[in-house]
Amino acid sequence: MNDNPLDSLKDEPLRNDIRLLGRMLGDTVREQEGDGVFEIVERVRQTAVRFARDGDPAARDELAALLDPLPRDTTQSVVRAFSYFLQLANIAEDEHHTRRRRAHDLAGSPPREGSLIHALDALSTAAVSPETIADFFAHALVAPVLTAHPTEVQRQSLIRNHRDIARLLDARERQQMTPEEQTDNELGLANAILTLWQSRMLRPVRLKVLDEVKNGVSYFRETFFTELPRLYIQVAQQLQQRYPQKIWALPPFFRVGSWIGGDRDGNPFVTADILTETLRLQSAATLNHYLEQVHELGGELPLSDVLVSVTPELVALAEHSPDKSPQRADEPYRRALSGIYARLAATARALDQVEPVRHEIAQAAPYASPDALRGDLKILANSLKLNGAARLAGGRLRRLLRAVQIFGFHLAPIDLRQNSEVHARSVAALLAAAGRCPDYEALPENERIALLTAEITTPRPLYSPYLDYDEETRGELAIFFAARSLRDKYGAAALPNCIISKTDGVSDLLELALLLKESGLLLPGNQPRLDVNIIPLFETIEDLQKSAATMTGVFALPVYRQLIAGRGDEHEVMLGYSDSNKDGGFLTSGWELYKAEIELTCVFAKHGVRLRLFHGRGGSVGRGGGPSYHAILAQPAGAVSGQIRLTEQGEVISTKYGNADTGRRNLEVLLAATMEASLTDHENRIEPAEQFHGVMDELSARAFNAYRGLVYETPGFTTYFRQSTVVSEIASLNIGSRPASRKASERIEDLRAIPWVFSWAQCRLMLPGWYGFGSAVDGYLAENPDGLATLRRMLHAWPFFKSLLSNMDMVLAKTDLAIASRYAELVADSELRQRIFGQIRAEWVLTRQHLLAILDQEDFLTENPMLKRSLQLRAPYMDPLNHLQVELLKRHRAGETDERVARAIHISINGVASGLRNSG
Repeated sequence: MNDNPLDSLKDEPLRNDIRLLGRMLGDTVREQEGDGVFEIVERVRQTAVRFARDGDPAARDELAALLDPLPRDTTQSVVRAFSYFLQLANIAEDEHHTRRRRAHDLAGSPPREGSLIHALDALSTAAVSPETIADFFAHALVAPVLTAHPTEVQRQSLIRNHRDIARLLDARERQQMTPEEQTDNELGLANAILTLWQSRMLRPVRLKVLDEVKNGVSYFRETFFTELPRLYIQVAQQLQQRYPQKIWALPPFFRVGSWIGGDRDGNPFVTADILTETLRLQSAATLNHYLEQVHELGGELPLSDVLVSVTPELVALAEHSPDKSPQRADEPYRRALSGIYARLAATARALDQVEPVRHEIAQAAPYASPDALRGDLKILANSLKLNGAARLAGGRLRRLLRAVQIFGFHLAPIDLRQNSEVHARSVAALLAAAGRCPDYEALPENERIALLTAEITTPRPLYSPYLDYDEETRGELAIFFAARSLRDKYGAAALPNCIISKTDGVSDLLELALLLKESGLLLPGNQPRLDVNIIPLFETIEDLQKSAATMTGVFALPVYRQLIAGRGDEHEVMLGYSDSNKDGGFLTSGWELYKAEIELTCVFAKHGVRLRLFHGRGGSVGRGGGPSYHAILAQPAGAVSGQIRLTEQGEVISTKYGNADTGRRNLEVLLAATMEASLTDHENRIEPAEQFHGVMDELSARAFNAYRGLVYETPGFTTYFRQSTVVSEIASLNIGSRPASRKASERIEDLRAIPWVFSWAQCRLMLPGWYGFGSAVDGYLAENPDGLATLRRMLHAWPFFKSLLSNMDMVLAKTDLAIASRYAELVADSELRQRIFGQIRAEWVLTRQHLLAILDQEDFLTENPMLKRSLQLRAPYMDPLNHLQVELLKRHRAGETDERVARAIHISINGVASGLRNSG
């Protein structure tokens, strides 16, 4: 399994790695499944390579003749072989990207786009002063937020296996090996691939929320604990070198957040007990990391006060330590660290009921706060710096000090999220039970606002422990009561945000405010206090269009404005990419999000409130994904302003942060892009972007009509979608704790955006990432003879439009109409099949034609040859998986009950997702 079309000399190491891994996988298949299965896999592979390379129709027929009659067990083996090859190719590619970046940096080449040095160069070019940069960091917040959306199809045990393979490949690259070492390395790789082959690819049961929590925590152990402190240190060093006249003491501006364990929108399994256990698990992981680091420091700092002086503060800290060993009587740093370790161990027991792996020397009092721990660590650092050992203070100790500042005792701030409809029902139940309003939900918006405003300002609670409430209301109140208790236990930073999904009016924000008041997280009075951020999430096209008016309305309420003043005149707004795309299509979603940002920026400036935008982006372009660097720079001028949060979802988390080197690079990219977007006029650098807004309005209106016309207005479309995709089979995959739909319904409106996009990816149409663009441009050009020149100017001058088209270019390169047509054959009604697939195919042809004309390209990905080569490599391995998936779906839907068929379908879904990488 080692043919590939890569022909660039600089990709020779990648070719070698893929050949090596492919050969080892082939050897494993032969050894484990026998010569017969191996020969079938090889024939299928060679035929698929020929078809992908030459487009030979005979090869496609030969492929069908090979695959269709395969016995059940052989089918499963073939599916597994091709799926695992794609996983191994992903590992090799990731290692190659790391290799190329290192080679670039070592060669002294110009700074990479997205690197910190590149960003600082851009600021220098724009004549941004050190004072302005310092002010940026004083107010900055960059926060990727991990979510548990069910598009991560890989099991954690397999991800760990992938990391082992990546480390072995990395070792081959970074060190000269003796023949014996090379033999050991290859044996390690062969064993890892054998382990992969003999491991179950699928989960036997659906993930529970706490499983997702543990998965999320694993990325902190793998990447964030080490790489985030390193990033801070790198930033401080770069700034100090460039601007030595200033002392750069950076505040904690970069944090990694989480929704896992706090996102209740459509997930009934997230409860108060789950939230409590989530924070316990997070805290336990954090304290275990600190304990490990303090233990290591003890081994690194055996400094003797017979030889070096120490500060009085360190002497006092060592004297208070329970470590009274005479062997360490002259080693104050080690004795002090023994005391710190003992206090950390006591903290872990008190907070999380966790016993440390290594027991402390003696009992000690727990730390009351992370600041107290930092205070002790600072005593060590100051003593080292003042007594000739500053370099020793600059390594592990410096990283630990920064880690404690970033992660506290809680690890990651958890956002609480719930749907506005649930909040409304809970408020209605409270008002009715208290005799305040018998039918709140029947009130018009203005009366809701008046009632809620009055209730928020009164200290009298609505809730009573002696009244009976429905199960949903009890659950919602329990979450907020738990949140208050957990903030007291772990600190306010543990639970700082509450998000309202499907916000469409002022009352949605006030309903949450009332629930917070009932739980003690909002205190009314002459100087009311709000302890958490209230964050509206605008998701549909209509809600995005109304977002500025909604915020204008809520800022006009004196009581609400007073609450925001108490939070430093800052307010966050979240924008939903996924649902707006499903609602209005790719082009209209992108444009309405962009316009909403401009309007919100104006509203917030008018009311003297600092805006922080939270971007709810998915992994795929159809859910707002795409390269983060260009996405941030594509924001309208003034919309970033030093603060940005964005979701990291599904398989994107493991791709970006599953490896420490890659993780640090991606963290650096987010910071670099935020700096450039905040401090340079990137949007108007070539031409004023505003002149193009009218063109986008016209394109968006046409695209919206085309998309809505297909998805929501074409008779039979829902039937076509459900029969021609694997959406039903995805719903039964054990890849997440949340149901696939918000309601028990077949309607597209009630389907979550994740399985919607995932399903179109599996059948290789990727429809949510492009549909409607062709019709939009076609109509525009028909009425504007010089329109093509205008669109090319927009591409050249406007980062937003360039990012939009670049993402579409990538999506269309992953489509395959020939394969998609095979999925269309699954639709029972031939008239429906021909009508709808014909419409989709015509729009694809139109979109391809106009996109390539605007880009002035003959084919997709002309400007991204590395991705193009990657897709060419993957095609021969994905095509058989898609072919087999269709055949398996036919059998399964015809009533075949053999569990091997269902299992093979799920494995093929896993394999195709691996091949596409950003499937949902």
